[in-house]
Amino acid sequence: MKGITVGGALTRLRTIFPDREFIMRSEGQVRFIKISSKLQLLAAGAVALLLIVWLVTMAAMAVSQYSASRERLALENREAKVATAENRVSSYREDIAAKATDLERRQQFIEKMVEAHLGDMPEAAPEDAGLASDRDAGGDKADRISAALPEAAGLARIEASQNGFVERLIRVAEHRAERAAEAIRKLGLNPNAVLASVGERTARGGPYMSLATAGDGSLDARFQRLGVSLARMDALERGLAGIPQVHPARLEYISSGFGYRSDPFNGSAAFHAGLDFAGPMGAPIYAASEGTVSFAGRKAGYGNCIEIDHGNGLVTRYAHMSRFVARAGEKVAAGDVIGKIGNSGRSTGPHLHFEVRVHDRAVNPRPFLETAPRVLEEAHAG
Repeated sequence: MKGITVGGALTRLRTIFPDREFIMRSEGQVRFIKISSKLQLLAAGAVALLLIVWLVTMAAMAVSQYSASRERLALENREAKVATAENRVSSYREDIAAKATDLERRQQFIEKMVEAHLGDMPEAAPEDAGLASDRDAGGDKADRISAALPEAAGLARIEASQNGFVERLIRVAEHRAERAAEAIRKLGLNPNAVLASVGERTARGGPYMSLATAGDGSLDARFQRLGVSLARMDALERGLAGIPQVHPARLEYISSGFGYRSDPFNGSAAFHAGLDFAGPMGAPIYAASEGTVSFAGRKAGYGNCIEIDHGNGLVTRYAHMSRFVARAGEKVAAGDVIGKIGNSGRSTGPHLHFEVRVHDRAVNPRPFLETAPRVLEEAHAG
């Protein structure tokens, strides 16, 4: 079977390269040159062999170049690490007093950041937060500096300890931010929308106070990451704190739910944009969450009405009041009394009409009031 296959292949090759004759005319003479099939096959084989040798040579050269490039890159990395270590030693050797001042400035930065954002110095990061060790944060550099410059050993250790602590703070902030983001998702809101609206909520200002961590006015990249992580944590936790979580009235019963209903005045189908809490005239009305009173006055259909801006496009509305307690511009906490139940506006009897609006679109308040307390408790306990 093998002989037949080889024979068939040879036959096919002879078909591709048949015997060829060339006629040449020169000075009235005619010459015939014959190139046999075998000679053509040998020539084709020689060309193919040369091509293969060329390809193998080029591949070997490419592999050799790649290997040389990797070795050169590894050497450059080693040289860079050595240069960095030498620079660190040199910076300590040049002025130990200036380095001590920088470390003191860094410590003040850390204390300000912790006091402003965390309140207390955390003893440890969450177990699953991927805590970096002091060696990861610069302990190995401290070893090299201590070996090369014994008089700077104490400062090098302080710097490594600071770096390790900053890494721990970053992990704590990231953990708390993710915990708040997950709670916001459970309540049906988008954490990214909360972050996007942080800079648009309020006017800001004040004297410039630099938080540079070095004498030249620069800020260590590790400290920059800490600032970003703490800002994200603050924004998400403030957004979570502004979500409605307290019933706005003593729960006698909900006399009318959210959605389509029969209008109480004309009986036609109508959309009800909130919840109606039945209650006696003059019963207290509570802020559903912390925020700023953005409106207090009469509004068509709502009668005496208060609106509280909780930030991130979220507003709660309290209508049909008999009396105001809070005033426009006043900051309120969750559970603060802001008014009294009444029968003002388009109302058939004493009750509180309560709305939750996200970017001026009415949403069902019930999921917030029923789910938020549990979600917030889990978020704070996590």
